[in-house]
Amino acid sequence: MKLSTKVAELTEIVAPAVEACDVTLWGVEFIPQGRRSLLRIYIEATEEEKAQGKQVTIEDCTAVTHQVSGVLEVHDPIAGEYVLEVSSPGLDRSFFDAKQMVDYIGQKINLRLIHAIGTGSTKRRKVAGQLESIDDNQLMITTAEKEQFEIQLNNIDKANLVYQP
Repeated sequence: MKLSTKVAELTEIVAPAVEACDVTLWGVEFIPQGRRSLLRIYIEATEEEKAQGKQVTIEDCTAVTHQVSGVLEVHDPIAGEYVLEVSSPGLDRSFFDAKQMVDYIGQKINLRLIHAIGTGSTKRRKVAGQLESIDDNQLMITTAEKEQFEIQLNNIDKANLVYQP
């Protein structure tokens, strides 16, 4: 899971502003859309707050929006107009770093891959299943059909948790 150069730059710029609001930066998405781009920032409660059962509030999102807007005005890293959105990662959260997945071992995830896996006619770039394990280089996933795949982390384009009530 590799961040684009632009997302890495934006993450470096906004991280201190987010943490100044007593929340944790979960991830950054930057979606260029012609003349008007989208910058989406996901925030999470700190570990201490999560241990107390607290979650991200609208007030947290408002505070982060205000802080980040000021920082972006100073650094001006985005050419042209953009929309800034701040939210919690939600129940179907995207993963921006492999370390974020460790807490979700045993749960179902969706993966979109850079290069197809499998053999013959069963090659695929999308895989869904239970996350069995993860290390510094790869993860193991078991599909509903009981197929097991070892997937290199650098082959993952996008990963997210599947909400299961």
